[in-house]
Amino acid sequence: MEIYLDNSATTKPYQEVIDKMVYALSTDYGNPSSVHRKGVDVEKGIKEVRQVIAKSLGAKEKEIYFTSGGTECNNTIIRGVANLNKKRKNHIISTNIEHPSVLNTLKDLEEDGFEVTYLEVGKDGKINIEDLKNAIKSTTCLVSMMHVNNEIGTIQPIDEVGKYLKSLKEKIYFHVDAIQSYGKINFRPSKYNIDFMSVSAHKFHGPKGIGFMYIKENNRLKPMLTGGGQEIGIRSGTENVPGIYGLGEAVRILNKDLDAVISKVNNLKDTFKNKIIDNIEDIKVNSPEDGVCHILNISFRGTKGEVLLHYLEQKGIYVSTGSACSSKKKGSHVLNAIGLTNEEINGTIRFSLSDMNTGEEISEVVEVLKESICDLRSIMRRK
Repeated sequence: MEIYLDNSATTKPYQEVIDKMVYALSTDYGNPSSVHRKGVDVEKGIKEVRQVIAKSLGAKEKEIYFTSGGTECNNTIIRGVANLNKKRKNHIISTNIEHPSVLNTLKDLEEDGFEVTYLEVGKDGKINIEDLKNAIKSTTCLVSMMHVNNEIGTIQPIDEVGKYLKSLKEKIYFHVDAIQSYGKINFRPSKYNIDFMSVSAHKFHGPKGIGFMYIKENNRLKPMLTGGGQEIGIRSGTENVPGIYGLGEAVRILNKDLDAVISKVNNLKDTFKNKIIDNIEDIKVNSPEDGVCHILNISFRGTKGEVLLHYLEQKGIYVSTGSACSSKKKGSHVLNAIGLTNEEINGTIRFSLSDMNTGEEISEVVEVLKESICDLRSIMRRK
């Protein structure tokens, strides 16, 4: 038995995605910059993927740029906007629960003389829109925030943020890290006044090592990688064709009926949460009621999350204690920010679901979880 509930860390690629990547490696192996037929065929294939992605977002084909994934997207956008504006404006606003690829990039920019305001969040992980309004200065060039938090699943009010930024006389760019929301929330960046957006394929059954940026038409940024001028000069380097083909296939499958996928995953999460509440005592649900469909973060008091993780692993159940991108480090900055006690932080497990999970799996996990926690708590009490 294998039950995979760590889909916020990465997802299992759809079989069609793997087949498409094999096709790219074995048949469409030409360089898209080559002028002969092999190159032209691949260039056409990439264009089709760009169109599929653009359609899924209600965007234009020329607003989609391929990258190596989420970290590169976040770095390219934040550094690109900052470097283009640094002579006039050197203030950036973000939050204190961002992904390390945002927080460490901002830290780096602070060392280069930029000023960064980190908005604090409430117990539900959300920012207060008034705090954002009060943080804006005449030198603010960028607001960067995640749409969905990768540890607890909080959805930030990006519609309100976008609307407010649009109402200002002076232009402030709006970057949204949509790595945990693309394919989990059905939205259009243009509706939210988003200028830049980051997306990573391996979070929705696509391959690792590929992602894309949405860059609103006429927005500019200073490229991080220079070279042959691929991706309209924004991201030089020979295109990762197998990755792009795999990404395109994942987007196609996901968007056949995205609302049905979201509804299925949300129902699984609600069932899972209710069964845990009914069967296991002394817990704290850290994911907000109105959180994203696929993330359920729970503290099991009187346990150690890491030990529980390995207990479950022995039974073929795979979960995480927090963000996989920084899981080797101690203490979650997100759980600290929402005011959890040390005991609650230490006993936290993040379950993240996908459309590949089933109701039978959820029932099985609850039974194993109940047994494991009972064992673990009795061992901890003996100490």
